[in-house]
Amino acid sequence: MAYIIRRIILFVVTMVLVSLITFSVFQVMPGDPIRIMLGTEADETQVETLKKQLGLDQPLYVQYMDWVKGLVTGDLGDSIRFSRPVTELLADRLPVTISLAIITLLIVVIIAIPLGIFVAKRQNKLSDVVLSSATQLGMAIPSFWLGMLLILYLGMNFSFFTISGYVPWTQSVVGALGALLLPALTIAIPQIAVKFRYVRNAILEQLRLDYVRTIRSKGITEKFVMYKHVLRNSMIPILTIFGLITAEVVAGTIIVEQVFSLPGIGQLLITSISYRDFPLVQGIVMYITFIVVLINFLVDVLYSVLDPRIRLN
Repeated sequence: MAYIIRRIILFVVTMVLVSLITFSVFQVMPGDPIRIMLGTEADETQVETLKKQLGLDQPLYVQYMDWVKGLVTGDLGDSIRFSRPVTELLADRLPVTISLAIITLLIVVIIAIPLGIFVAKRQNKLSDVVLSSATQLGMAIPSFWLGMLLILYLGMNFSFFTISGYVPWTQSVVGALGALLLPALTIAIPQIAVKFRYVRNAILEQLRLDYVRTIRSKGITEKFVMYKHVLRNSMIPILTIFGLITAEVVAGTIIVEQVFSLPGIGQLLITSISYRDFPLVQGIVMYITFIVVLINFLVDVLYSVLDPRIRLN
């Protein structure tokens, strides 16, 4: 329990520090949101009136406390560009980004872990050399270029795929999969390459340890050794890279949503930055930060489940 409490405290401290940094950065960024809202022809009286309405005439520490209170209560203010509450805009776009991230992670886990186990059992054989070389290529391909290749060779040749736009799940499950599968593959392929190599190396490291030779000497089957002992003991480093990859998947949606014209959080972030929509940008940044920090918190908790010695330390 003490370990979990320490992780929760670290989670809260991280979120507070990120909120301070985010708020401070947007105070020094060029561009006046008031002028953007009113236009360049607005006089000083109109500017001062709107500042007072939005609370921008208050000291910075008061503005920060009001903003944090809004984060906690779910009131992130109104978007300058869309003239709508930021929470409503996020709620509209979240299903697209979350669906894309979940499908991507499923593809990564389903392919990378079995592939890593398969190659680890065939170290230095032809399959190991070929797949290890292929992963180098997978890690080197930029996501936007990979997305365009998938559009050209898959999207243009198979009617199942939708190369632009989004179909809601409530409208058509098949249509939603067709719209999200190519973007998910675009993000997943480089991550599969990374995850595959970590799984392979983690398993090979365990296979070299003395306890594996001891278990094998007792006549236990190789399958039992692999899945009961080696794979479980390899999960700590695998979970570590899984947490990092999850954060990269969330960040990777920003570029990929632009390539495939998906109406998700990433596309909304690009639009809000272009229009200096500070309330919306701040809300999206905090959303992304919360997801990444939460995932790392859950990974830390899983560490303690897989290895009780971590709780003791």
